[in-house]
Amino acid sequence: MTIKVVRGNPTPEELAAALAVVRARAAAATAAAPDEPAPRPARPSWSDPSRIAAHRLPQPGPAAWSRTYWPG
Repeated sequence: MTIKVVRGNPTPEELAAALAVVRARAAAATAAAPDEPAPRPARPSWSDPSRIAAHRLPQPGPAAWSRTYWPG
């Protein structure tokens, strides 16, 4: 990590104080990360309801009785 002074002329004590604040915030952010809930696992594609609706339903006709079973 690089810290660059853009404006002004800080003393070594001021730079040390600023660096201490940055390090403390980084340590707090790192310590807080494990407390977050784990991301939900991806839903398997076989249980996706859109997979069923992606196919057209059989159209009624003379052989409709033989197409009553939905092909999987």
